[in-house]
Amino acid sequence: MRTTHLPARVDGEESRLRLLHAAVQCFAEHGYSKTSTRQIANEAGVNIAAISYYFGDKAGLYRAAFTEPMGSPKDDIALFDSESLTLEQALQGLYFGFIEPLKQNVLVQQCIRLHMREMVEPTDLWEEEVNQDIKPYLAALTKLLCRHYGVKKSDDDIVRLALAIVALGVHMYVGRELSLKLHPRIVTGAKALDTMGQRLVMYAHAMIDAEGARRAAAVA
Repeated sequence: MRTTHLPARVDGEESRLRLLHAAVQCFAEHGYSKTSTRQIANEAGVNIAAISYYFGDKAGLYRAAFTEPMGSPKDDIALFDSESLTLEQALQGLYFGFIEPLKQNVLVQQCIRLHMREMVEPTDLWEEEVNQDIKPYLAALTKLLCRHYGVKKSDDDIVRLALAIVALGVHMYVGRELSLKLHPRIVTGAKALDTMGQRLVMYAHAMIDAEGARRAAAVA
């Protein structure tokens, strides 16, 4: 099944977009090594030569499929990093970045699957994403927590807490199929996802308060 319903004969940027959408679907379903450029071209309904024209090669097409439709974690830093935000507002912004894509169309769902597949079947892009996107994201979150606790420098416990806060959002992706099987109504539809986002803020707040109490007791 194709990800779009455009006419079979397409030109210009329409060809590129069609290839990009087909690549997201094929790579998400089969992985990088088991997906051929001919398979993607057939799925897109375009000549295979268009792949080299628009993307250079299979690796270039994979990079575009991985990075273009959903952007990167670094793009979401602005949602929670401003010093003008309260802790509550910052957490709302952080989880907004996780929840909103789940409300989108089939293409976004396939992008999510592709990103999850990259985590378990990494290519060179995984190391690049960790260094260029995920590390800055985590650094911004630890900075937020340092500001909340009134400390100048992050420590191991703040990093542990930051990872736990992010894990609540990441689980919405890596655990989505399981959630749909076990209790679908809590992750299906915009209203349910908004409620989940509110709960994640509450859970994160509880973890932050617990770490604050632990830190206070340690110096008492």
